[in-house]
Amino acid sequence: MHPRRAILLLNLAHAVDHMALLIFATAVARIAADFGYARWEDLMPFGVGAFVMFGLGSLPAGRLGDLWGRRAMMVVFFFGIGASLLLAALTQGPWQLAAALTLVGSFAAIYHPVGIPMLLQGAARPGATIGVNGLAGNLGIAVAAALTGLLVQWAGWRAAFAVPGLVCLALGALFMRLVPAETEAPARRKGGATVRLSRSEVARALVVMTVASATGGILFNLTTNGNAQLLSERFRGVMNDPAVLGLLLAGVYAVASLAQVVVGRLIDRFALKPLYLGIALLQVPVLLFASQAQGWWLYAALLGTMILVFGAIPFTDAMIARYVDDSMRSRVAGVRLAVSLGISSLAVWLLGPLVKSLGFDSVLLVLAGVAVCTAFTVMWLPRERPVAAAQPA
Repeated sequence: MHPRRAILLLNLAHAVDHMALLIFATAVARIAADFGYARWEDLMPFGVGAFVMFGLGSLPAGRLGDLWGRRAMMVVFFFGIGASLLLAALTQGPWQLAAALTLVGSFAAIYHPVGIPMLLQGAARPGATIGVNGLAGNLGIAVAAALTGLLVQWAGWRAAFAVPGLVCLALGALFMRLVPAETEAPARRKGGATVRLSRSEVARALVVMTVASATGGILFNLTTNGNAQLLSERFRGVMNDPAVLGLLLAGVYAVASLAQVVVGRLIDRFALKPLYLGIALLQVPVLLFASQAQGWWLYAALLGTMILVFGAIPFTDAMIARYVDDSMRSRVAGVRLAVSLGISSLAVWLLGPLVKSLGFDSVLLVLAGVAVCTAFTVMWLPRERPVAAAQPA
C-alpha cells in the first residue's frame, strides 16, 4: 500500500490533469476576443490537439509506466504539464496556442494509464479507491470552471494558464521528495486481477470497455467543454457575470463529483454490468430535458446530466482492476485510452462548428443518442462468475 502522502499527491494529480485540459474551454470567449475572432466557436477547433494527444499519448505512456516505472512517469507528468501551461500563457496567436495546448495534452496523457494503476497497486477496495480518485479528478474540473473564471476577470486569460502551471511545478517537486522510488518495474510484478474470465470473455470485455469508453468520452468532452458556453447562453437575461457563472458551473461539477464516490462503493459490492447499464439508460431522458430547458431549469438539468456522466467514469478503470493483472495494467489502459480518447477527441474539434450550425438544443439531442449507444454496448459485457467457474485467461 502507498503511504497517505503518495495517495494524496496521486489524487491531486488527477485534479490537475482535468483542470489543465479545461482551462482553454472555459476562457475561450475571452481568448477569441483577444486574438480578433468574432465568435468563440471559430477558435474552439484550435484546442483539439490537446485531446488528440490526450488519447494517443496514452499508448507510449502506459508502456513506459509498466516497463520503466510509474513513479518516474508521474514526475514527467507534473513538470511537463506545468511547463506546457506556462508556454500557453506566453502565446501570441491561435496557432502558437494550439501547439502549446497539444503539449499540455501530451503530458496530461500520462496520468490515466500510469497514475491510476499506481494508485490501485495493493488497494483492498479498488472500487472505493477509484471513486475517491474520480472525485478528485472532477473537482479539478470544478476548480477549472471557478478559478479560470475568476482569473480571467481579475488578471486576464494568461494568468488562468500561468497560475496552474506554477502549481504543477511545485507539486512535481513535492512528489519527487515525498514519494520513494520503485524497487522494480511493474512489469516484473504479478497479481491483482480479482475476476477470471475465459480468453474469449476477456477479449469481449476489452472491446466493450473500449467502445463504451469512447461513447462515454464523447459525452464527457462535449459537456465539459461546452457547459460554460451553454450556461452563458441559456442564462442570458437571468445572469451575465462570467465569474458568477463560473462559480455556478463549479458547483455543478463539485456536486456531480460525489457520484463517483457512491458508484465506486457500489462497484465493490455488485456486478459491473447492471450498474453501468442503469446509469447509461438514465442519461437519455436527462439529456432530452436539458435540450429544451432554459434558466434555472437548465441548471437543474445540467446538474443531473453531469451526475450521470461523472457516475459512469469509474467503470472502465474498475474493469481493468478486476480483469487485468497489475503487471500490464498501464499498457492495457494505454491501448484502451488511445483508441477511445482518440475517437472522443473529435468531439472537441466538432463542438464549435456543431453549436454554430445546429445550436445547443440539437447537440444535446445527439448526445442522448450517444448515451443509447453506450447502453447497447454495455449489454455485451460478460457475466461475472466465481473464479473456479471460469477458465483463466
